[in-house]
Amino acid sequence: MTHAPILLAGGSGVIGRATARFLRAAHPHVPLLVGGRTLAKAEEAAAEFGNAQGVVLDPDAADFGLGERPISAVAMFYSDDKLAGLRFAHARGVPHIGISSGIYEMAPEVAIYMHQPQVAPVVLGYEWLVGATTVPTLEFAKAFGRVHDITIGALVDEQDGGGPAVAADFERLNKMLPAALTRRDGAYIWRHGDDAQAEFRAVDGTKQQATGFSSIDVVGLATATGAPNVQFNLASGVSSTRRRGEPFSTEILIELAGEDHAGQPLRSRHAVVHPAGAAPLTGLGVALLLERLLGLDGRPAVPAGLYFPYQLLDSTTYFARLKQMGGLVLSLEVR
Repeated sequence: MTHAPILLAGGSGVIGRATARFLRAAHPHVPLLVGGRTLAKAEEAAAEFGNAQGVVLDPDAADFGLGERPISAVAMFYSDDKLAGLRFAHARGVPHIGISSGIYEMAPEVAIYMHQPQVAPVVLGYEWLVGATTVPTLEFAKAFGRVHDITIGALVDEQDGGGPAVAADFERLNKMLPAALTRRDGAYIWRHGDDAQAEFRAVDGTKQQATGFSSIDVVGLATATGAPNVQFNLASGVSSTRRRGEPFSTEILIELAGEDHAGQPLRSRHAVVHPAGAAPLTGLGVALLLERLLGLDGRPAVPAGLYFPYQLLDSTTYFARLKQMGGLVLSLEVR
């Protein structure tokens, strides 16, 4: 089957490269376009991937600087403040996924979709590490008849820089969102000041001082499970692997509380870990979403719609690919 190229806008960055490597390993026949601000950097990355070409993107042009070149999907790896990538994808009628927006930046993207909802799928891909939190959490929630509390703790190792685009995203989000969107007793509230301070234990049991973070995971998980209490806390420090003398890793701690299917109290605690940091998990999520959107996995392509990543990612496939690329899902002792 012949496919038009997938456009990786910002594909020469850390997460773009991780995504391209996953796509190339699973689908060597699918061509890639690596879009960037400079041709030299884009071409350098394209040469690394193979069956790829570097191009310069123009966010001020209706054609995104690509002319009549056919495209099958668009993945954005940087903050697209002009929504140039989404507008281009929607005009072409091809799927789009962006991973850099914050909750307060959703409205313009949703508005573009709402005005032409029949055109193509749009994925709000700014869940934490693009599905690495929500897909496992919803799988663990299947053991519950009713979920009362979901508490997510994300530990980013201070050595896990993630590249300049990631750093810029964090700086922008922290500046614009000093309060943390949280679901408490069935209502959405904004935690700030002392109320935003939190603590969780890393995989090795070490206490981490954390701050509430406005992740879209809160909205998705609350809606999907009906849990009246959902919070997301973010910590930066030394990861459990580095504390024992190994390279840094990234950790997502997932704690659930509620009732089992017999109505008895139930609590669980799990962790999702990758020994190479956050970028591989993010790249895996984007790659799997592009596979699913385009039907590269052998199933029908995704119809037009507005989606969270977890609505498209199959947990069995996700866990299998996570294991294949060195990630771990751990069951931890409930304290």
